[in-house]
Amino acid sequence: MNAQTIRRPAASKGRGGAKSRPRKAPVKAAPSPWPEGSGKLARYAFIALVAVMAIVALIALDLPGKALRATGAATGEAGFKVASYQIVGIKNLDRRKVDAVVTDELRRAAEEAPIGTDEPAQALVDLDRIRDSLLQFGWVKDARVSRRLPDGLVIDLIERTPTAVWQHQGRLNLIDGEGVVLDAVRVDKMPDLPLLIGPGANAQAVPLRRMLDSVPTLKPQLASASWIGGRRWDLSFATGETVSLPETAAAATKALKRFAKMDRSVGLLGRDMIRFDLRVPGKMIVRVPPGATPPPAGTVEPAN
Repeated sequence: MNAQTIRRPAASKGRGGAKSRPRKAPVKAAPSPWPEGSGKLARYAFIALVAVMAIVALIALDLPGKALRATGAATGEAGFKVASYQIVGIKNLDRRKVDAVVTDELRRAAEEAPIGTDEPAQALVDLDRIRDSLLQFGWVKDARVSRRLPDGLVIDLIERTPTAVWQHQGRLNLIDGEGVVLDAVRVDKMPDLPLLIGPGANAQAVPLRRMLDSVPTLKPQLASASWIGGRRWDLSFATGETVSLPETAAAATKALKRFAKMDRSVGLLGRDMIRFDLRVPGKMIVRVPPGATPPPAGTVEPAN
């Protein structure tokens, strides 16, 4: 044999050959915590349910509220307390009512703090609660409550303007142009305002004002207006006469405009008449006292 390298035959791969390496057993996946066959939607629903239960538990334990109160109290300890408050825009409303609302909220805020104090932290005072309470008073049309650093509150009020007195069931109340009841008024302190009489008369204040605005010569002379049967008005003037109007607003306005035109031309008011009845379209029925001179003939214009 020469010096060439002799290659040995490879080992046979058959059964008689070298043994193959044993295969590893497949790794079994960890068992799923979800029920078999459950889809993604069911899993998300379960997670959402757990989250809701956690939130409910937090609310039940008042943990967010306690944290908020603790934070608010901390700001109070830093000097941001309520030591005083200012009321702006009050004219007719009893100041004692405003004081009672603010004082009640300051007392509540002081009791809500983890450590009670006579001067509650500004952050614990519920400004919306104060405003909502103030809006319950008839005089208050709007209110704005704000904090004034470092230790104050400002209550800014917008009051309603009284435009008439409403008489109902033996009581007198001031009302504004929208018929909102403002406050009770004593007979001996009646303001110089028109008197609305009858149940529901205050709710008709807006259409009555519109009708009177259409007759500027008559409006200043109005003494009272009676809402009759929940359907129509009887207007009483300072000169002593009463004008009975039709039921609908359109018919009443038309009749009153015609009456105002005749009054400017011949002077219907101030002639000691008792009543002018305008309820029949195109006619005016006049009731005169004994011995009085009736209006001139032909003062009633035909209806259009």
